[in-house]
Amino acid sequence: MPVTSFDSLPDDARVWVFAADRPITGAAAERLLGEVDAFLARWQAHGSPLTCARAWRDDRFLAIGVDQSTAGASGCSIDGMFRILQGLERQLGASLVGGGRVSFRDDGGEIRSTTRGEFEELAAAGRVSADTPVFDATVTTRRDWQDRFEVRAGDAWHASLLG
Repeated sequence: MPVTSFDSLPDDARVWVFAADRPITGAAAERLLGEVDAFLARWQAHGSPLTCARAWRDDRFLAIGVDQSTAGASGCSIDGMFRILQGLERQLGASLVGGGRVSFRDDGGEIRSTTRGEFEELAAAGRVSADTPVFDATVTTRRDWQDRFEVRAGDAWHASLLG
């Protein structure tokens, strides 16, 4: 403790979502989650342990949440989380921290990751539409992660890329 299960965090727990640009499976996923769990077990802000958790979804998406009702994550503690993940990227052969990517499900249900420009090109070519399932890594609460993380492109910020 204070690491807990992700579902036990309050609805308004602060969440950061990291989307890998490719699937992370097997030993690489075990390494990632092991390092994240070790970090969370010692995560503190101004000397106070943080009540926190993580969720892993679809071999690509890592959500880290903090119950800020007891102690909130500080700038330095958040920086530490980013440093851990950046340090793992080279070892995993995947980008986790860099922004600017769009994750979506193609017609076959496979998760794809592209740049915003490539997503716009796919929209112009009719290969993605308002009905395409997308992953909104901008969600900031546990409730939003649960309810709005995977939505139709037309119902998310992605709509602006559809033309």
